[in-house]
Amino acid sequence: MNDADAAALTHWLVDAGLAGEPETELLSGLCRRARAAGLAIDRALVIVDTLHPILEGRAYRWRSDAPDEAKLFEYGPTNVGEAHQNWLRSPFYRLIERGESMLRCRLLPDRPSEFPSLEETRLEGMRDYVALIHRFAAGRTIGEMDCVYSHWITGAPEGYSDRDLALLPRLSSALGLAVKAAALSRIATTLVETYLGRDAGRRVLGGRIARGVTEKLHAVIWYSDLRSYTRISDTGRPADLIPFLNDYADAAISAIHGQAGDVLKLIGDGVLAIFAVDTPEAACGRALAAAEAAFRNVAALNSRRDGEGLPTTEIYLGLHVGQMFYGNIGSADRLDFTVVGPAVNEASRIAGLCRSVEQPVLLSTAFAEAAGEAQRRRLISVGRFALRGVQRPQELFTLDRGDESKA
Repeated sequence: MNDADAAALTHWLVDAGLAGEPETELLSGLCRRARAAGLAIDRALVIVDTLHPILEGRAYRWRSDAPDEAKLFEYGPTNVGEAHQNWLRSPFYRLIERGESMLRCRLLPDRPSEFPSLEETRLEGMRDYVALIHRFAAGRTIGEMDCVYSHWITGAPEGYSDRDLALLPRLSSALGLAVKAAALSRIATTLVETYLGRDAGRRVLGGRIARGVTEKLHAVIWYSDLRSYTRISDTGRPADLIPFLNDYADAAISAIHGQAGDVLKLIGDGVLAIFAVDTPEAACGRALAAAEAAFRNVAALNSRRDGEGLPTTEIYLGLHVGQMFYGNIGSADRLDFTVVGPAVNEASRIAGLCRSVEQPVLLSTAFAEAAGEAQRRRLISVGRFALRGVQRPQELFTLDRGDESKA
């Protein structure tokens, strides 16, 4: 590969990065083009940490025997257990220890590598290995994302030439910039969807961020909370409270997401969610399916927690259908993308009545009317009730006991 080829490949990486190509295409495209220009890359790896509630980062692998596609691997924490030990024995950790940016390791057919992670690679006939780190400037890191790691392996008997060793950092630097841009875009999407909800996150990223911009929305409203939460939080150990909330929030949220619902808020032990109305009957059906899934999740969770000697509880749920305002509410420098309106308050009041009528789920008259005839046959009236802040008493419903026991 000559300088003109390297310049052309660098321009391609810049254009692909600006176009928003995914990391897998950036890596595979670079490797294919580099090989065509004479740089004998047989295997490549790019690693970048991220900012994610569960994952530590992502790795992308490419091999010349499968040149059309790089493979994605996501990984969790590397600071504990076997993963940590592997990290401490890796070429990348050696670079960090020494404060260097490039490490070359010849892989000789008759001599084991000093790095255990390279031994299989050496036995498979690879002959030269180059590891690179492109660090971000101080104060420009995001979470654990402070650099881009890469390695480049060749099976050429003579290994990499001096020209190759000069070009690899240049090419990987441009690749690192494009990968960083893709990673930042993904981090932004993950964070807004995690903290605002899936639909709200997409709307914010789509530009709906002006204060006071709202729209009328007709949807099924889910409001759930936990039985005896105040007692459990007052009497339990503080260190156990967050795991407790996480367990039961996951039971409800996974059920809601499984039926295409959007979780808008976690309010202490409460969950506020909506199911967009494609047709009222379909939205109500998805909400009921989510409710049944949530009850099954809680039953399984309680079995596990009870076996571990941990406190357990149940979900109380109110379902309503109505119109609300959906959008940005708050001050000039602190906005919340949420729903407000009488229908939201009514859903909360209905959920609050579950305790006094001893039912795990209550449905409004509007929900029962919108649910359709097939769903209405599953509902049983529990009487008429006055709801605080609601002008007229209304009839409330619960699921038939036969359906409830299955849930």
